[in-house]
Amino acid sequence: MVKLAFITGITGQDGSYLAELLLDKKYKVFGIQRRTSLFNTTRIDHIRKQLIMKYGDLTDGSALSNYLHEIIRNHEKFEVLEIYNLAAQSHVKISFEIPEYTAEVDGIGVLKLLEVINSFPKNIKNKIRFYQASTSELYGKVLETPQSETTPFNPVSPYATAKQYAFYIVKNYREAYGLYACNGILFNHEGPRRGENFVTKKIVNAVKNIANGNQYVLELGNLDAQRDWGDARDYIRGMWLILQQEEPEDFVLASGKTHSIRSFIEKCFAYKNIEIVWEGTGINEVGKCKKTNKILVKINEKYFRPNEVELLLGDPSKAENKLGWKREISLDKMIKDMFETR
Repeated sequence: MVKLAFITGITGQDGSYLAELLLDKKYKVFGIQRRTSLFNTTRIDHIRKQLIMKYGDLTDGSALSNYLHEIIRNHEKFEVLEIYNLAAQSHVKISFEIPEYTAEVDGIGVLKLLEVINSFPKNIKNKIRFYQASTSELYGKVLETPQSETTPFNPVSPYATAKQYAFYIVKNYREAYGLYACNGILFNHEGPRRGENFVTKKIVNAVKNIANGNQYVLELGNLDAQRDWGDARDYIRGMWLILQQEEPEDFVLASGKTHSIRSFIEKCFAYKNIEIVWEGTGINEVGKCKKTNKILVKINEKYFRPNEVELLLGDPSKAENKLGWKREISLDKMIKDMFETR
């Protein structure tokens, strides 16, 4: 019998890697993409012919319902349907500018999917497994370090608050209706397919341009924020493993190590054989090339968040012990790939 997978956010970093993984495992893979005036499928163009795609959006519950019912209607004998909800308005700073849309997509959109799943008869519902892409931003101003599955949440952005609703509505539907529904609390994970407006990709692109003489200065906000960074290719394998367990549970996926934005900047410049030294304090701090004394990094207040998350450090022990999940790609290897992979 065929294994089916439905991925929201399939055109994004995680969705594209997950689609590749599932195709390799012989799943029949379905996805939705938002209709825009620009093509946004570059991450999946190389596998596009192997995917079954439709236009859709998490704000449109009837369209989600129609598509999922169509998938099941056309595959009466299927072994499992794994639904991976990776779609989101996922930029933390932008969530302060569009909080209502963020809540609709990241919070209520999850409820719409769960309602669709719960509408199926029991014999179908029992063959559906749901994965919700949760986030380390839930921990916000952290109440303990490191953060694990039992650490209390303390969100400090519209994005994280919407994701907290999503986390608990998944847990509620699991407990109230017996759905196989799981949250993966993923800490920061990056890679060559990271979106241009995320800080790691912004840093990598700026360092490339500075090294090539096409840019003079990199401007950023809080350099002291610390993040637990891993590679997206490791983390999507963890997503799949979460849905292979006999019973549904929530898991933290993390590297167990933390690095500051400042450290990430230094590593990226070092990849181009440029050593950065820091001078000044506060918003007047600058990063200079040690060799030429040119200012290459400046702080710009417009990049500060209204509410900053200072430290995230995950404890992946449960995933390592119960899922057998292991990370294979180091931070330095990830940075190298971000520089060298188009």
